[in-house]
Amino acid sequence: MAEFLLELFSEEIPARMQARAAEDLKRLFGAALDGAGLTADRLESFVTPRRLVLVADGLPTAQPDVTEERKGPKADAPQQAIDGFLKATGLTLDQCERRETPKGPVWYAVSQKQGEATETLLPRIAYELICNLSWPKSMRWNENRFRWVRPLHRILAIYEGKPVNGLVRLGRSDQETATIGFASHTSMVPTIEDQDYEVNYLEYGNITSGHRFLAPDPVEVTSFADYREKLRNAYVVLDREERKALILDQATNLAAAEKLALKDDPGLLEEVTGLVEYPVALIGRIDDAFMELPAEVLTTSMRSHQKYFACQHPDGSLAPRFVVVANMVTEDVGATVVAGNEKVLRARLSDARFFWDQDRKIPLGDRVKALAAVTFHEKLGSMEDKVARMEALAGDLAAAIPGCDADQARRAARLAKADLTTGMVGEFPELQGLMGGYYATGQGEPPAVAEAVAQHYSPLGPNDRCPTAPVAIAVALADKIDTLAGFFAIDEKPTGSRDPYALRRAALGIIRLIVENGVRLSLGDALKKALRPYPASNSGDAVADDLLAFFADRLKVALRDRGVRHDLIDAVFALGGEDDLVRLLARVEALGAFLGTDDGANLLVAYRRAANIFRIESKKDGRQDYGAVNPALLGEAEEKSLHAALAKAHAALEPLLAAEDFVGAMAALAALRTPVDSFFDKVTVNADDPALRVNRLALLADITGTMNRVADFSRVEG
Repeated sequence: MAEFLLELFSEEIPARMQARAAEDLKRLFGAALDGAGLTADRLESFVTPRRLVLVADGLPTAQPDVTEERKGPKADAPQQAIDGFLKATGLTLDQCERRETPKGPVWYAVSQKQGEATETLLPRIAYELICNLSWPKSMRWNENRFRWVRPLHRILAIYEGKPVNGLVRLGRSDQETATIGFASHTSMVPTIEDQDYEVNYLEYGNITSGHRFLAPDPVEVTSFADYREKLRNAYVVLDREERKALILDQATNLAAAEKLALKDDPGLLEEVTGLVEYPVALIGRIDDAFMELPAEVLTTSMRSHQKYFACQHPDGSLAPRFVVVANMVTEDVGATVVAGNEKVLRARLSDARFFWDQDRKIPLGDRVKALAAVTFHEKLGSMEDKVARMEALAGDLAAAIPGCDADQARRAARLAKADLTTGMVGEFPELQGLMGGYYATGQGEPPAVAEAVAQHYSPLGPNDRCPTAPVAIAVALADKIDTLAGFFAIDEKPTGSRDPYALRRAALGIIRLIVENGVRLSLGDALKKALRPYPASNSGDAVADDLLAFFADRLKVALRDRGVRHDLIDAVFALGGEDDLVRLLARVEALGAFLGTDDGANLLVAYRRAANIFRIESKKDGRQDYGAVNPALLGEAEEKSLHAALAKAHAALEPLLAAEDFVGAMAALAALRTPVDSFFDKVTVNADDPALRVNRLALLADITGTMNRVADFSRVEG
């Protein structure tokens, strides 16, 4: 068994692309091995900013031998046919096998194909792997026609301690030969011997380099173990998870030494891990003069521009310290690096303080008119237009939210987008809303209004905190409902994987706001109100119906992680008129619990039996309605019992459904199980007497009709 090592050495790969590239490299190589009939005992990939690495251990030295058979003509076929078969196979008749078949003796050509040596396969596999690796963005460099994520400088490819005999042709821009552009697949792999020196090449070799500054000299390697050890000695930590752990440990220890805690930031940790090959964490100081700025301004400035980790006091407040991760060891133990980063941060925060001071000179209310110059969407008007729609809608929604002051909801909606005209949000767009909340507080707005302004974009995702204050709920709902209504009104709906306006996220946000806060809201009515400002208001009902169907799909997504079955949501939505999500989910939960019982499961089987018989017989008769059950025609005890049980269930369901006692409604249905089972066991629906048959079909319709008052059981799967 043998080992193959591949390293693609380049300029710095963007951090966001590294993890996926490593996974793609391993996946593509594994697929190539499968295609060649090879397997590896161990297949791993690694990535640093400057190198993409793959190691395959336990490779067989050759493909397995293969026996190939080719069926020929019958033994008594004309000589011309036999000669053609022999010519095609390159064999003589003595080398062929004569086999008996049900249709008589047949000639077969049987040959043994010896497996190709792995060593001769690897140049092609490596070449195609490099050319087929996909990147979100790629580039050309110098005069080359070859495209890659960043300029590719060297390819290390070692099999059994020796360089693989191969190369990658980069091409030149003035070459017009199509085969020079290697972004496309080709089975032709050039070798060292057939080089055309009018074209650029990267030969496979056994040379790598360490850290760009600390150990830039070439290093010759013979195996993965040798490669890994020599890289570590050359200031390169190959394993991404190891670098991540080193960064976290160093940063945490630096903060702890000053009795502080590192602010948790998994996203930043992932990004910084992709920026360094040899992490060295250092701690710096934030000037006290900047600590009066909102904590979010400080952390955003440090995180977005400088990739610094913030530190916190034990009480969670921001501390005047930051951790920077250098890719360098210095003689002064990082003092110069820290001083330089403190200087850069000082300049960044000076800009932020300037924006903070200037923005507060203009009240948010005075900024609303400036939103007329900010386009929301070409067909939906300006941000000022959106604010006007939000203002009206927030006031309407306030009535459905206990404790929500309608005037405050309208005021918060009016101010919600005003910070888009501020210098701070212009510099840090991710602070929109939040800065508006700070400015509103500083300008004397009621706390509920300022909180609503700050939170109206939330929730932005499944892990984002959902607003809980009444005014904040109203404004957040108004913002998202207006967005959905507007884009559906102009027929800009999500399609497939395309959702340029994040409408799916907006719908999920609305669902969370309603469900997590128990808001009793008719979503259909709210959507129709949101659609009123648009010229196509006469088709508002149709658009609202489309939106409700869209919400049904999003609700399935939102509840999937909670283990709620999508068919149960369909079964409740199919009743029609159910657009109160709180009530709908209570009904779905009760339905799921009911179907999980023996009574529920058996009653579902009986429902399907009743529905199938009714469907078949009504199709024969060409009618869908058999009228009401005639008690006088109920002769069997079982059908009388069923009729009485259905009447009792009808009477019980009305007040239970009105009271939203869906658990009780399911219990009323459960009482039908025994009479329904007895009916099907003892009673023949297709009686010889036509009148009796019709009456029993009406009874079947009564079974499905009664159950469908709680949910459309025809939509339930399983």
